[in-house]
Amino acid sequence: MEQPNEADKERFFYPRATYYGQVKPENLVFNANLQEFAHKVGYIANLETSGKLSPESAYKQIKALWKQLKRSKKELFISGEPPETT
Repeated sequence: MEQPNEADKERFFYPRATYYGQVKPENLVFNANLQEFAHKVGYIANLETSGKLSPESAYKQIKALWKQLKRSKKELFISGEPPETT
């Protein structure tokens, strides 16, 4: 039986879905961030479900990831509004 290489492991543990939206650099970066968020939330939920993580800890970790995702959206100017100039 053939052993999987590092690229195979990477694709298995960190799958990426194809992006079908408007192709702009900021949209692609946000899509990657969103997929990473979803992947990490899945891990956290599974750890909490299996009893290896408390509900409070899972909530705090997911909340921190959510804030990080919102911050990335704001920094990438995805809101449709132009960035503020001061």
